[in-house]
Amino acid sequence: MRSSFSGGSMLGFTVVVVVLLSSVLVTAHPAGQQAQDPRPGSWFSRPALGFSWRNLTCPLCKTFFTILDIALLTDENEERVARAMGQACVRLHLADAAVCRQITELFRDDFIRALDYSLLSPSEACGVLVGANCGRFDMYAPWNVTLPRVPKPPVSPPSPPPPGSPQSRVLFITDIHWDQAYAAGSSADCKEPLCCRKESDGPAWRHRQAGYWGTYSKCDLPLRTVENLLEDAARTGPWDWVYWTGDIPAHNVWAQTRKQQLSELTVVSRLIRKHLGPAVTVYPAIGNHESTPVNSFPPPFVHGNRSSAWLYDTMAEEWAPWLPEQALKTLRYGGFYSVLVQPGLRVVSLNMNYCARENFWLMVNSTDPANQLQWLVHILQASEDLGEKVHIIGHIPPGLCLSSWSWNYYHILNRYESTITGQFFGHTHVDEFQMFYDEETMTRPVGVAFIAPSATTYINLNPGYRVYVVDGNYKGSSRLVLDHETYILNLTEVNHQRPGYGGAGVSVPDPSPKWTLLYRATEAYGMSSLFPSDWDALLRRFVADDRVFQKFWYLMHKGRVSAPCTDTCKTSLMCFLRSGKYDELQQCDLLNGFGGNMARAMSKTLC
Repeated sequence: MRSSFSGGSMLGFTVVVVVLLSSVLVTAHPAGQQAQDPRPGSWFSRPALGFSWRNLTCPLCKTFFTILDIALLTDENEERVARAMGQACVRLHLADAAVCRQITELFRDDFIRALDYSLLSPSEACGVLVGANCGRFDMYAPWNVTLPRVPKPPVSPPSPPPPGSPQSRVLFITDIHWDQAYAAGSSADCKEPLCCRKESDGPAWRHRQAGYWGTYSKCDLPLRTVENLLEDAARTGPWDWVYWTGDIPAHNVWAQTRKQQLSELTVVSRLIRKHLGPAVTVYPAIGNHESTPVNSFPPPFVHGNRSSAWLYDTMAEEWAPWLPEQALKTLRYGGFYSVLVQPGLRVVSLNMNYCARENFWLMVNSTDPANQLQWLVHILQASEDLGEKVHIIGHIPPGLCLSSWSWNYYHILNRYESTITGQFFGHTHVDEFQMFYDEETMTRPVGVAFIAPSATTYINLNPGYRVYVVDGNYKGSSRLVLDHETYILNLTEVNHQRPGYGGAGVSVPDPSPKWTLLYRATEAYGMSSLFPSDWDALLRRFVADDRVFQKFWYLMHKGRVSAPCTDTCKTSLMCFLRSGKYDELQQCDLLNGFGGNMARAMSKTLC
């Protein structure tokens, strides 16, 4: 039965519909990890807006979706819902009127279509978005991938390679976030969610200006800095191959178009090929910012204009020089692929958007979207049979995924611990890692997910890139990470300032900025290798020797931190580093008396 939406109901709806807008504006940004606020999870707090689905009460959420169910029965009411969203955004000062209008128009069609596909009741939808205590849905119900009935081979602890063994040098780039509108001299302290742009408010008295090479603020990178990074990486090489884990566009998520996203994908892909050379193979993974609306990745059963074909097809075209046809086939299907890097080493690139809470298409079906994990099991079993080692790359770290997805990934890693010898992710913009332990005792380390720092400055960071030194190409190679290096562009040094007229600072940038080695992991932490057991031992050292932990805290932020991380800040970070599975993060949260606040804060780090 069709129904109309009354004026009184619309007034009430304007209060709750803002949830959608605020969730979009908040979860499109990364963790603003600041040492100045050492409360539980505070270093995961948002830089601008502090609202998300989890700030909504359960009764209000159910009211919201009940009204939506009624309101969206007619096209006329879709327009009224959109107007209400824009009005609520402005009245609650989530952003200025232009941003509110644009974000409403950008997101409304995809969100409404996802609701059309979804069979969720209001209670189930709120279970998805607010939490399991507000309703039950398969997103929180256990679901299992099927493992082959092949016995797990005996596990042998890894040992260092023989002296003089070949090594592979692997360049790792993530979270570029190129801002086409970046403008040196513009305001670095604007009211919009993203600053340092042509349309940002002009720099007022005592306000900071955007630097030539980048800015310590809620700003992304100009293209010249992206090119300069690639030029420096080319000089630092040669590279055996490259891992590139996504997030190309800037954080102006309210004003993005498919045409713009594809243009930026094309430009950056070709710049990488130009500067690193045609002889270097790049293995990309998809970030959550590649799509528009941001975080919107429909499963493959969604066809037509609402599907992700517009994005995956262009990726396949641009990445064809690097990937074989079979890899391009699964890339077009679901944004993931597998390819043999060298005899004995395979890389699997996962589409981690199928595990992200902010992907509202998972309201339709969150049980192994695109059968990606089941496909991963098939790849790993074939590699085990052939004696291959496997590296897994992706954007969002698995410990930040939806709980059932994260549990299944953890289970797969345990089963194939002797095959999976490297896990490489980005997304958080900072330099960290997450541990995996055997499922029986949760004490024996079986894996480590490396989380590399971002290219972008967003937020308050130096630009950076990572180099992994991997056990090389020879018979019996473990293919494990032996060391890693982090390179940064120190913006304080390259964005020179000299006194100008009236005492104002005049920017005199370095025309040939130098990227510097910030640290080498084995030297910084006194580690002989970077095996899982070494990282587990480092965690114990963090507890016993706070000086080592504070050094990690400094390096984690690419040399940009002004206060130490102590007390609950340290405890919450230790929980994160130990928790390659989201359920373990929640358990650590509760055991340390954070009442769920820390796990909720960390679940919002999907930038």
